[in-house]
Amino acid sequence: MTVPPEVAAAIREFSVWVIPLILSITLHEAAHGLVAWRLGDDTAWRMGRVSANPLNHIDLFGTLILPGLLLLLRAGILFGWAKPVPVNFGRLKPRRLGMILVALAGPGTNLALALVSALLMYAAVYLPAVAFDWARANLVNSVEINLVLAVFNMLPLPPLDGGRVLVGLLPRHLAYQLGRVERYTFMILLLALFVLPMVHINLFYWVVGLPVEFLKEALFRVTGLI
Repeated sequence: MTVPPEVAAAIREFSVWVIPLILSITLHEAAHGLVAWRLGDDTAWRMGRVSANPLNHIDLFGTLILPGLLLLLRAGILFGWAKPVPVNFGRLKPRRLGMILVALAGPGTNLALALVSALLMYAAVYLPAVAFDWARANLVNSVEINLVLAVFNMLPLPPLDGGRVLVGLLPRHLAYQLGRVERYTFMILLLALFVLPMVHINLFYWVVGLPVEFLKEALFRVTGLI
């Protein structure tokens, strides 16, 4: 059975985005659980979330359906999430510093994965031509996705990692006020991602896209790829 060229091209396009997305999200969440476990909270460990198995982290809509729709619609962005790793912050030692370290573990892992992906491009040249093209596309997209995840998750809105870091740093009364924003975060993100672009206000590009472009250029210069 011969696969039509347009179907083969669509499958390839889907794979080179979704594979690095799933790996990036999986390791991001596993890193949260691992650091929490090392700092005294074994909740994620007991629930099997300190794992590199994507099946333990995948959210059907956030990890698969939404990214797939964005690809099919050629939305210009790839966005998704996994099931949040459960952390009992009260069990962390020290508590406030522990909260900060657990939050930083996810974006830190994404930055490390972006670096590793960039360096692996040097090894990819030894693959056969067809495999090289596919592997290089995965690695280039992995750099992009991991940088987007790192920057996006460091936005100062709880329950995003940047919000958790800020809650851990602020005085208690200010941290409490920031924590109250959490109930509105999802609506704020939907507004920035999908509504504002309709009126030609691309807030997502200014707060995430520009930092990602800067980091990507810096990463490629450091690794000698440009």
